[in-house]
Amino acid sequence: QRPFVESGGGLVQPGGSLRLSCVAPGRIFSVYSVYDMGWYRQAPGKQRELVASIDNNGRINYSDSVKGRFAISRDNSQKKVYLRMSSLKPEDTAVYYCNRVGASDDWGQGTQVTRS
Repeated sequence: QRPFVESGGGLVQPGGSLRLSCVAPGRIFSVYSVYDMGWYRQAPGKQRELVASIDNNGRINYSDSVKGRFAISRDNSQKKVYLRMSSLKPEDTAVYYCNRVGASDDWGQGTQVTRS
């Protein structure tokens, strides 16, 4: 079963920006819109943390560390969630994952974001 698939990461210069994309597994396509979706990140030696979430009504929350710099959005017709990242800092360097909020399965391989 294919898990979530993330893309869009890369090496970013100071002041740069990136847009991450994530598509849901096919097995949840029919119910995707009911899920609260989140972007998580895991830096080397640290636990995975939730940095942004969007619920099934479009309500959005951000961690204090990314508030004002990151923007989460979703397209239920495409079964996708996005993360626009700007004013990236060295501490934003991490592997970024998407998943349902609170999920324990379907984790993908993530996409590496590195601020040079």
